Amino acid sequence: MQLALVRRQYPSRVLSVFTPFIAFGLTLLAGSIMFAAQGLDPLVTLYTYFVEPLIETWSLHELAIKAAPLILIGVGLSVCFLSNNWNIGAEGQFVVGAITGSALPVLWPDFANFATLPLMLLFGVLGGCAYACIPALLKTRFNTNEILTSLMLVYVAQLLLDWLVRGPWRNPEGFNFPETRIFNDAAILPELFSEYGRANWGIVFALVAAIGVWLMLRKTLKGFEVQVVGASPRAGRFAGFSSSRMVFFAFGLSGALAGLAGIAEVAGASGQLRPVISPGYGFTAIIVAFLGRLNPLGIVAAGLVLALTYLGGEAAQIALGLSDKVVRVFQGMLLFFVLATDTLIHYQVRVTGGTTAGDSRGDR
Repeated sequence: MQLALVRRQYPSRVLSVFTPFIAFGLTLLAGSIMFAAQGLDPLVTLYTYFVEPLIETWSLHELAIKAAPLILIGVGLSVCFLSNNWNIGAEGQFVVGAITGSALPVLWPDFANFATLPLMLLFGVLGGCAYACIPALLKTRFNTNEILTSLMLVYVAQLLLDWLVRGPWRNPEGFNFPETRIFNDAAILPELFSEYGRANWGIVFALVAAIGVWLMLRKTLKGFEVQVVGASPRAGRFAGFSSSRMVFFAFGLSGALAGLAGIAEVAGASGQLRPVISPGYGFTAIIVAFLGRLNPLGIVAAGLVLALTYLGGEAAQIALGLSDKVVRVFQGMLLFFVLATDTLIHYQVRVTGGTTAGDSRGDR
């Protein structure tokens, strides 16, 4: 006896709409059980997670800071996933974008004028795009698995960052701490409504990117190509679409947005490069993309929800002594339930006999 997944001929559209809410509810239920097993009151913990960070105005600014990179990276990943290209290395592209964008204020600190910040953002975009094109090249040229290559390149980027801030880019006036010099004022991303908090233009970049990619997918030939090639590469070839060009387009756009997120993070929230500049935005953005149904506008809402789990997780660690590992498990539950409910909507579980495919062909 075997269990098999059989594609449903007519998946429920109603359930497809409500899948993220069902997954979120299941996550809350499973999380409550996990918190109770840790000896914590589930209601108090969930309140600390999802309500307490929204009470103060400054918390909303922190929410925008956390959500901006998640939305930017998630929007780029949605194009990859819709085109059936699996970019799992956005974390590395985020780091490389931060490195290339920071080269200007680190290596030429006296270059401080109106062109400094735009050039930094441009270098960040180009760095992330170029790094993402490495797995794209390997896939189209050597037919390598892009999941493995993009993921392994994450660790290359992180080690490169660590080497730079401990070696050639280390601040000569930083008392030997592993960090670069503080960026000059012209290299800092301006804040929005600074009298209320420190949210910066990163959230604006994220919203503009989400609207722009949504319009591209809905209103342009390139968006139609993304969806056709992703749904059926064979149909795409008949339509004259190049799968190789699509691989580079999807990875390039995804890496560019991840790179923009990286340089916006260090030019805004950090103001310098350090050995660790991301709490895992590139990996969490995968959850954001799927929770948002690979729709750029849905990703905006999903990014805010996941950013809230970051803020709530930090608050729970401080107020309740919750472990960082438990916080990560809670986020992982959300991805698990999103994928599980999605699978059950499009497939049904059937119990089959023990006859294998090879045996069936032999009988015929």
